[in-house]
Formats: sequence, structure tokens, C-alpha cells
Amino acid sequence: MDGLRQRFLMCRPTYFAVDYAINPWMDPTAPVDTALAVRQWELLRRTYLDLGHQVELIEPLPGLPDMVFAANGATVIDGHAMAVQFRDPQRADEAPAYRSWLERAGFEVSDPKHVNEGEGDVLLVGDHLLAGTGFRTAHAAHARLQETFGYPVVTLHLVDPRFYHLDTALTVLDEQTVAYLPEAFSPGSRAVLRRLFPDAVHATTADAEVLGLNAVSDGRHVVLPEQATGLAGQLRDRGYLTIGVDLSELRKAGGGPKCCTLRLRQGRADR
Repeated sequence: MDGLRQRFLMCRPTYFAVDYAINPWMDPTAPVDTALAVRQWELLRRTYLDLGHQVELIEPLPGLPDMVFAANGATVIDGHAMAVQFRDPQRADEAPAYRSWLERAGFEVSDPKHVNEGEGDVLLVGDHLLAGTGFRTAHAAHARLQETFGYPVVTLHLVDPRFYHLDTALTVLDEQTVAYLPEAFSPGSRAVLRRLFPDAVHATTADAEVLGLNAVSDGRHVVLPEQATGLAGQLRDRGYLTIGVDLSELRKAGGGPKCCTLRLRQGRADR
């Protein structure tokens, strides 16, 4: 079966750097090769195009080194977008840039009202929204998401600061299946995930530590960090086709394939 053709928004890491530390992955004293980050990102973009997906680009802005992580720029479902409000002031100016792009692209955009870091913490699975909280997106934002999009929201509490966004601890493989790291979630959230997804793929800590769960799936092909070899094997055993990419330079800021990729869902048929 072919994967669903998807439309993505990405941002070239022209100004990528690690100038501050807002998560445990970031070390401003470690060297960063921006040119290498751009080459790795370009390979990710080319991978999507080769799979038949559509990639839109937002113009990077100087002084916003994390703007490459487009998944944090919004949540877009059924042609409607929820804008974002970042927790950290270093990223605050990304929010209006992404909002402006979405408005120009014809999306109806709603205000977030609370700290909400987009698809970093909001993942659509079938007819449910999985919403992370604990480090970035505020729990209060979840009710706003439900009222805006009309999908039931399942709150999941993250407990390991290395996995500060939901998309670093859980990936959606198709409309019924996810892969996740159980240890990244509170006991109650683990119980919820077991009930919702009894057939889920459980990743190892080793694969999660190379951001293997920060993956992008079209239901058939899964693009994930090439260093997550164990998880790739688990996914192939389930019948998925895996494509490994090296985003090790962007991982210095805590980002992987999913962080770089915002899904633009036009309508229900595009899910």
C-alpha cells in the first residue's frame, strides 16, 4: 500500500546555531556547523519530495536559530490552524512569522490563549488529538485545542526533560498505531496509552536518545534518524518501510525529522 501524499511546511536552517540552552540537548559551548545542518536538512527535504510529498517553505529570519523546527509553528487540521505561543522568549518571534505565513496561505488561524508549541506537543491519531504537557505546552491549552478543532483531546504528561515535547517521545505511524517510549510518560499517561494503543511499538531508551521517535510517517514510509537502528528494525517487522536520515547537527538543539516538519492538513481526506 502506498503512503498518503502529504503537504509539509519546512524552514531552511540558514541561521541555525545553539546560542542558548532551553532544553537538555543544547550546549552553547559546543561547536555547531551550520553548513552541515543545511546539507542534512536539504537531504530530509529531498527525501519527502522523492516520496511524492509536497514541501512548502517559510523564509528563515535572522536571529531565530530554532525557526528550522517548523513543527512548533502551528497545529493545522482540516484547513484550520492554531497559532502558537512559545514558553521561552528566545523563540517568541517565530510565532508571528508562522502565523503570517499560514494566513497568506489561506488557512483560518485561531489564537492559542496559553503556551502552546504546536505539533511539537499535539499529534492527531485517527479521531483523537494526543496533547503533551509537563515541559512546554500548558495543560490549559488542551481545552482550547478541543474547542477549536472538535476532536477529543487526550492529555499525556511528559516526565523526562530530555523528551520535552510529545514528538520526541511518541510518533504516529498511521491512524491506529503509534510508537513511543513508555518511560517518558507519567504512570497514568502510560496506562492511557496502553488502553488506546494495545498494539503500539515500544521504543528503547537507546533509540529515543538519538531522537528516533521524532519521526515522520505517511502510513507506509517512516522517515527517522538513521542512528535509531533498533526502532527501524521494529518498524520493518511491522511492515513499514523505513528511511534513515542523518540530522545529527540539528540534534544538537534537540531536533529531528518531525521537529523540522509541520503537517498542513487541508481537510479530513488529507489525514
